[in-house]
Amino acid sequence: MKLPWLILGLAMAPMFNVSAQVTVSLTLDQDQFLPSESLPVAVHITNQSGQPLHLGADPDWLTFSVEAADNFIVVKNSDPPVRGEFELDSSQVATKRVDLVPYFDLRQPGHYRIIATVHLKDWNTDVTSPPRGFDVIDGAKLWSQVFGVPLPAGVSNRPPEVRKYTLEEANYLRLQLRMYVQVSDESGSTIFKVRSIGPMVSFSQPEEQLDRSSNLHVLYQSGASSFIYSVINPDGDIVRQDIYDYLDVHPRLRVGDDGTVTVFGGIRRVKPQDVPPVRSPEELSPPAKP
Repeated sequence: MKLPWLILGLAMAPMFNVSAQVTVSLTLDQDQFLPSESLPVAVHITNQSGQPLHLGADPDWLTFSVEAADNFIVVKNSDPPVRGEFELDSSQVATKRVDLVPYFDLRQPGHYRIIATVHLKDWNTDVTSPPRGFDVIDGAKLWSQVFGVPLPAGVSNRPPEVRKYTLEEANYLRLQLRMYVQVSDESGSTIFKVRSIGPMVSFSQPEEQLDRSSNLHVLYQSGASSFIYSVINPDGDIVRQDIYDYLDVHPRLRVGDDGTVTVFGGIRRVKPQDVPPVRSPEELSPPAKP
């Protein structure tokens, strides 16, 4: 009577060995996100099998599932693109990064869990990661404005596309207030991008200005005497970000007659890339002979 159980145990032994030799884990850069905010997940694959793994050749070698807190499966719009063949040698770790927001409906606030499954084609088996939890939280709307997207160069025979900038604040982990920018269509039903700009203080009074290229300029207080200045383009990308310190003059946005927007007042903090690198004497050109 014990023979079937023995056969079953022998059949399952390779699966248990594989799960011990190849492991999959997930990490996120943060634990809370706004609805439709970019959600990049890093999948770490560790190979301790003693032989190389051939991965990425098939479009379904890496798959994801997302569940809500009540075990409700989140709607998947499509499979994330993960194809890209590579070889993972033994004792090595590979990391694959995927943004899940375009492929899963994560617009409702709540607690969610991500699970990743790696299919090992050579061994005809799957390895699944432990669940990684995160929360989708609501933000408070601070300001919004519709704008026209500038036409591409050489195009002038059609009306511009209309979009909307929205600034929101959210209490990240209930410990830190953050500023977010959202770019959507005019009605707000289609969201193109949601980005975190940075931390802010509760008594901050943000300033907003659009320049002649429909870029959004935002200046707000992020600390006792510090201000964050950001420029966001119509696609929702942060194309510039600086920190200003309040010394004698309060930083303000100023719009020029030509439609340009600049920061007046305050002292901009120097970034590492602003300082020219120090070159060694060997790299310097010898002085010119008279």
